[in-house]
Amino acid sequence: MTYENLDAKLVNSLLGNGRASLRSLGDELDVSVTTVSNHLRDLEDEEVIRGYSPIVDYDKLGFDVTAVLQLKVEGSALPEVTEKLRQQKQMISVYEVTGDYDVIAIGKFTDTDGMNDQIKEILTDADIRESNTSVVLNAVVENKQFELDLNEE
Repeated sequence: MTYENLDAKLVNSLLGNGRASLRSLGDELDVSVTTVSNHLRDLEDEEVIRGYSPIVDYDKLGFDVTAVLQLKVEGSALPEVTEKLRQQKQMISVYEVTGDYDVIAIGKFTDTDGMNDQIKEILTDADIRESNTSVVLNAVVENKQFELDLNEE
């Protein structure tokens, strides 16, 4: 098994169970606990793995309105606008993009009134030239993570 292959298998195992113990990972991958520990530490040091977080179903917590904001921003203000969006509690993703818009932000809200209020507040920023907001009707796939391909020898 190559180093890269072991790392990929370790990542894939953690995708299946992020709370797995070093011992159970070692058993699953047929390597020692020390090997698992060393590889895991390296992956964390390299920030390939950045923490261990639960996957939260925001819909079940009442945040069942998802909005996608597309924004055109004055070029020099892009860092400030994206930072303000990043700091908004309910913005779960903020991207600088190519194409007709400069920023795409995705937010989760408990209702359309709350969504409307927060979006109106965001749009008071004079550096935002234009916006387009879409409300998600059905989340077909959300927060998807995928297993890494293995280089089998």
